[in-house]
Amino acid sequence: MAAARQALGLAETYGATVHALYVVDTETSWLAVSKRDVQNSLRDLGQSAGEEALASFERLASDYDATIDTEILEGSVDVAILGHARDHDVDLVVLGTHGRSGVARRVVGSVAERVVRGATMPVMTVPADSAR
Repeated sequence: MAAARQALGLAETYGATVHALYVVDTETSWLAVSKRDVQNSLRDLGQSAGEEALASFERLASDYDATIDTEILEGSVDVAILGHARDHDVDLVVLGTHGRSGVARRVVGSVAERVVRGATMPVMTVPADSAR
């Protein structure tokens, strides 16, 4: 939630809108799954996780004087974030980072890195444990 606090603080200061996104990753998490019912179950789990995460964000946002917009998207996480940012003329993307390194980063990759490389607008990355 460190990135959420940063984004909400900036939005409150500058009168901006925070677009809080949860992306159900349909590209990598389902590569090994071929049965449609299992894919649907995973999609439902992702949707539920997104609803919980965005509800938590909304509770946090109630402490700020900021306009928010929440949305659950599906697809490749970086592509969904960048597409939403472009479609909504977002001025700044604020992302939390997990701090993976070594093999985990090579295997999983870094969404933040792909967003930074693909963005046409500034991107702020916020370590998961950073304070407001």
